[in-house]
Amino acid sequence: MTDWILDWIAWGGYVAIFLLMALENIVPPVPSEVIMGLGGMAIARGDMSFWPLLIWGTLGTLAGNYWWYWVGRRVGYHRLRPFVERHGRWLTLDWADVERVHHFFLRHGGITVFVFRMLPTFRTMISLPAGMTGMSVWRFSLWTLAGSSVWNAVLIAAGYYLGANFRELDRYVGPIAVAMTVGIIVIYLYRVITWKKED
Repeated sequence: MTDWILDWIAWGGYVAIFLLMALENIVPPVPSEVIMGLGGMAIARGDMSFWPLLIWGTLGTLAGNYWWYWVGRRVGYHRLRPFVERHGRWLTLDWADVERVHHFFLRHGGITVFVFRMLPTFRTMISLPAGMTGMSVWRFSLWTLAGSSVWNAVLIAAGYYLGANFRELDRYVGPIAVAMTVGIIVIYLYRVITWKKED
């Protein structure tokens, strides 16, 4: 994966960073940690500059998240009800849970998007409820840009300071990601087995 990303960056520079970050938010297995970390290494070598890298990477993040935002807008909040009521056990929630999330997001949607943009997991999926609750495009864009700028700046700095050792870090990213995925699956299965519909 790292060599493939390096080839793209060598081919397209900042435009490749934009495209990779957009792809990362549509197809989550493409890791932003590696993309922006390698960008930070490029800064250390003198091949890139901080601000253009941050701007192009963050705009790519926004572009990729628009996909999930518009999926959420298209599906909408009320269209979910028949699906949730039919498949509640497998979703491990019922309509009351959806309503609670909906009302919470109406009150705190902006800051929720901002915070989730800086979390290693679920930072892309937060775009779905933003779209479903009808958050305006400009608010969604503002909070996404703000949170993603912070996250991407941290990743760039990590790549810059780790330098040549970044490849060593990449060796551990895969196993950690697998462990987190297994953990999520175990928790999900537990919730499916113990799930009871709310009266």
